[in-house]
Amino acid sequence: MLTLDGKTVLVTGAAQRVGRSLAQAIAEAGGNVVIHYLHSQAEAESLRSEIRALGRQAHLLQAELSDPEQAAGLIGRALAFGPLYALINNASIFEPISWTQTQLEDWNRHLAVNLTAPFLLSQAFARTLPETENGRIINLLDWRAMQPGADHLPYTISKAALAALTRSLAIAFASRISVNGLALGAILPPKGSETSDDILSKVPARRWAKLEEVDQAILFLLAGPAYITGEVIHIDGGRHLG
Repeated sequence: MLTLDGKTVLVTGAAQRVGRSLAQAIAEAGGNVVIHYLHSQAEAESLRSEIRALGRQAHLLQAELSDPEQAAGLIGRALAFGPLYALINNASIFEPISWTQTQLEDWNRHLAVNLTAPFLLSQAFARTLPETENGRIINLLDWRAMQPGADHLPYTISKAALAALTRSLAIAFASRISVNGLALGAILPPKGSETSDDILSKVPARRWAKLEEVDQAILFLLAGPAYITGEVIHIDGGRHLG
């Protein structure tokens, strides 16, 4: 069984949906969690209570990741609670904007949260990790990152760039930090207009993923072989193959 006993992980966007499930899985595996959130304070507080009920430590940090200063400072704030073992860049903006609809502010907003913030967080994490310690970084991607299309344009391009950043940082940090990506597909119904049938018709597995499957993949990347780095694992039922 993969365990994270006593290790602390910072999860961005941890209060809801996939991020919340990841934080709970980390705690169940013995880890402590620093819960980042933006607006979802009530949800973050309830998650903290759930994690502490498991006998683990949980701390809250609010930050606007579109603000470079706040993003860059998040690692330092997290270190006030103790050493960090890992960083999960989960927070992102997902808007169904086509190229004809995309305005410069849409483009910049997606890049700021989905690409620049993970870079600044990863940079700060690497700079502050003690020389005697090893760490892990996991970036939450999307199957679209490997097959960029014309839909969800700013989102897709920002995730494709994050996939490239994942591989680049894997090389740069290889001596002490493994950097990997997890590319998600049909995990939870989106808030957009597509129906479940529309989505699943394009998924070879013909079903939604279980959150536990995402959790298991995260735990593998957090507690499994450190020699795995620069990889992007797809949890998408084969969607990226179509």
